[in-house]
Amino acid sequence: MDILARILIFGIPIILAITLHEAAHGFVALRYGDDTAKRLGRVSLNPLRHVDPIGTILLPGLLLLIGSPVLFGYAKPVPVNFNRLHHPRRDSVYVAGAGPAMNILLAFISALFFHLLIFFPPGASDFLQEMLTVSLFINVTLAVFNMLPIPPLDGGRVAVGLLPNTLAIPLARIEPYGILIIFGLLLIPPLLGFNVLSWLILHPIHAIIDLISLLAGLS
Repeated sequence: MDILARILIFGIPIILAITLHEAAHGFVALRYGDDTAKRLGRVSLNPLRHVDPIGTILLPGLLLLIGSPVLFGYAKPVPVNFNRLHHPRRDSVYVAGAGPAMNILLAFISALFFHLLIFFPPGASDFLQEMLTVSLFINVTLAVFNMLPIPPLDGGRVAVGLLPNTLAIPLARIEPYGILIIFGLLLIPPLLGFNVLSWLILHPIHAIIDLISLLAGLS
């Protein structure tokens, strides 16, 4: 398959997954009282408002090149003023969880679309089947990875909102260093021939894909 087709097969699902993930954060923040994202134009389905050149393009490409078993990317974070939420601690959990929930929904929709492939000619059907397979895997991977309890990942913010203060406050304090921890876990172990994250997330990824496939009538 030529390079353009490969770019489309991977690029379209990645951009959709990341764009809708971020838009979901902004929409739920608006629903619970914070219009910061809306005022800045981030409650939008326009990918150009969310794409980050490094996180959306360079990082996933680099992970593919080094053979990482985990494909990860990110968009420009949607700005949220948690103090403006109706119930900041409770509602911050909803805002953080909205992104991964959107990715699970997109994965389920991708699985349902497999049933429509019979209506396409063989060449188009093969192309779309591969794209849907990538979409299913990318969206579940983003959901699971983002739910790791490391701020600023969504799972870290959910944990901060749910844990008692004695645990939540120390966890929240690592947020300025969280992205360095994440990059270290993503990039360094594969170069050394192993991946510390694989045993944490690959089994949940495959289990969720199996469940979605079952619910969508694919197995």
